[in-house]
Amino acid sequence: MITRMSRVRVLGPRELLVPVLQAVQDLGVLHLSAPPMEQPLAPAALTPPLERLRRHLRRILEDVEAALEGLEIAGREGTERTRADTGDFARWARLARRVRREADGLAARRTELDEERALILKYQHFFSAFRSLLDVAARWPNATAYHVLLKGSEADVVPRLRASLTAAIGEEFELYTQRIPSGETALLVLVSSRATPKVEHLLAQARVQEIPIPAAYGPSLAAAIPQMLTRLGQIPGELADLARRREELARQHGTDLAHARIAIRDRLGELGAIPLSCVSRRAFVIEGWLPASARAAFTRGLLDRFDERVLVTEVGQEAWEAEEAPVVLHNPRLFRPFEALIRLFPLPHYGTIDPTPFVAVFFPAFFGMMLGDVGYGLILGVGALVLRLRTKPQTLLRAVAEIAGACAVFTVIAGLLFGEFFGDLGRRFGLHPLAFDREEALVPFLMLSVALGAVHIVLGLVLGVVAARHHPRQALGRGVSALMIVMIAVALLAITDVLPGGFFTPAVIGILVAFPVLIIAEGIVAPLELLSTLGNILSYARIMALGVASVMLAVVANRMVGAIGSVAVGVMFALLFHLVNFAIGLFSPTIHALRLHYVEFFGKFYSPGGVQYQPFRHWSRTAVGSEE
Repeated sequence: MITRMSRVRVLGPRELLVPVLQAVQDLGVLHLSAPPMEQPLAPAALTPPLERLRRHLRRILEDVEAALEGLEIAGREGTERTRADTGDFARWARLARRVRREADGLAARRTELDEERALILKYQHFFSAFRSLLDVAARWPNATAYHVLLKGSEADVVPRLRASLTAAIGEEFELYTQRIPSGETALLVLVSSRATPKVEHLLAQARVQEIPIPAAYGPSLAAAIPQMLTRLGQIPGELADLARRREELARQHGTDLAHARIAIRDRLGELGAIPLSCVSRRAFVIEGWLPASARAAFTRGLLDRFDERVLVTEVGQEAWEAEEAPVVLHNPRLFRPFEALIRLFPLPHYGTIDPTPFVAVFFPAFFGMMLGDVGYGLILGVGALVLRLRTKPQTLLRAVAEIAGACAVFTVIAGLLFGEFFGDLGRRFGLHPLAFDREEALVPFLMLSVALGAVHIVLGLVLGVVAARHHPRQALGRGVSALMIVMIAVALLAITDVLPGGFFTPAVIGILVAFPVLIIAEGIVAPLELLSTLGNILSYARIMALGVASVMLAVVANRMVGAIGSVAVGVMFALLFHLVNFAIGLFSPTIHALRLHYVEFFGKFYSPGGVQYQPFRHWSRTAVGSEE
């Protein structure tokens, strides 16, 4: 349901504006809104000193956030919450700049070391190969050495290169190769100094690239390899030292910086609230919204602090429109997780209908009918339980876990009704359907799906009558549409002998009488709207389609065990197929159940566009974007 809201007005001497805003922030329940501009009131504006302070605080906050992020404690919450003064802000500015510089320096150095280690590791594939080849190169003190790494596909280059070198410089070279575990070939070419130009030309023609030697490790590979290996052993110690220095910085200043972030954000919030109030020469006015149940405590909190210097009054409902009020969804604990599905859609307007309880009933029911398997339901239930145990309360993942748990319960129930345990596997152990077999009873399953759709749509139209109670023609049109759908359903059931045949004639007469009333209420487009509504009902046939597809895939998976010669291979394929089917069974029912609600159901009564309730309160990471 949508919580009933009150609009309150706070009045007092102008010099108390900032203290009163601080008190409102402490109470943390008032959603501020600008009061109507009436003489002699004018919007309060920040004075030049306060505007400079706001810019200064934003710069400090940027440094504080960067410092906390650099120390890798950006998610830490401060333990203190006190009003800060100018001296505190100046101290935090100096501290944040210093810590940010140190943290940035540590991060830069860590990046350098990581890059250096990555560079050295890049050479590890051919260190061992070339170290043995370099022993050969030492016997040619005046020769030039070329170090090449050939890919596996380039191995045929070696014979051609040897033949080309022999033709160009005779016997003034030696060529050594060694295969390395990666499949590449390490190649060492030693040539006399006078033959160097010709060899470089031949290597270029053969498109053979010599391994570049990092300049920091010496002029030759022989000198570089020992230095690189030594350096590789030193880097972990330096990284550990950087981590210790970062942890020490976090230990020394992390709590103070987290406290600074809270105090600065609170002060910025206070400065941002000033323009939402109005002032005259001697007085101020603050207006806002809060849950009606919190109004007495809010009034008492202000009066306890300011006595009779401040007046708190409730603005009569005739002075504001429902569209202006922010929305607070409040439902029983059982339904509350499904508010997450409502928030995927724009919030409903204040004063309209919160569909959460209806979604909490129909969404898992539709999901269960589409998946409809005891085995899959148990797996989903275990996954939901694990996710719930690993998540914190009041988080989106906790809501997802609880929604999945409800879907798992309905899936198990539907599986018992359909007699399914991993498809037809349960029937081999005595499990029989309590209602009907989805694999064979396609028509009953289709009728059940469409019947559920009719109930869902009629409920949506009835809710539409309630939502349009201030618009009589619209309410009448939705009510007559709901009545006509019921009568059409009765007539169809009478034709098919589900109901006695005597119901048919009264139902048809009722349809004929209601039709002109519908046209009077909704106009000439009424027949099209009625046909569209009937089409909405037929779209619930997707429940049957997805359910049958799911059981058929499960049956195919089970039959793979006997269809493949090896039982072990067949079981592996069956498990893989069941895994794919389970994944599809999670994704498709979720999407289509949501569509049936967002498109077919919500379209009959839902009024989106509500304002989210965001009370003016102290800053907290966990409170950002949340609703009381």
